[in-house]
Amino acid sequence: MLTWKDIIDFSVNGNPKPDRRVEKTEAEWKSILTPDQFRITRQAGTEAPHSGGLCSRYDAGQYNCVCCNTPLFDSTIKFDSGSGWPSFTQPIKENAIKYIKDVSFGMVRVEVQCNTCDAHQGHVFPDGPEPSGLRYCINSESMVLQTEDNKKV
Repeated sequence: MLTWKDIIDFSVNGNPKPDRRVEKTEAEWKSILTPDQFRITRQAGTEAPHSGGLCSRYDAGQYNCVCCNTPLFDSTIKFDSGSGWPSFTQPIKENAIKYIKDVSFGMVRVEVQCNTCDAHQGHVFPDGPEPSGLRYCINSESMVLQTEDNKKV
């Protein structure tokens, strides 16, 4: 189980190696993503709180990167943080997520990206529930929910 100490260590000393890499040109990303998906995943944007379609969904399944379909989070570790964004306590695998120190907007945070394709997902904070204490605050537009009956939402 990852802890805040692990997250800081990754953001300072380097991230775990992904299982695979997916790289595309900006034009290729634009051709497969909606304008909002492109703005959020490729330009580190964010969606308004409580506006994302996956915020209040709790279907069984896994949340995959909208850009490369890499599994990032499992529905069993999703929780209602009240923040207005889908929230998770752990990634599906330790090497699914990349951690980057973010000093934008006059604060220090840790940005989370898909470790396979570098798509911006959101941020992680040390104010989540036990036992990890982590809250991955993720944009709905950066993920697709693959339900257990293999439907993508």
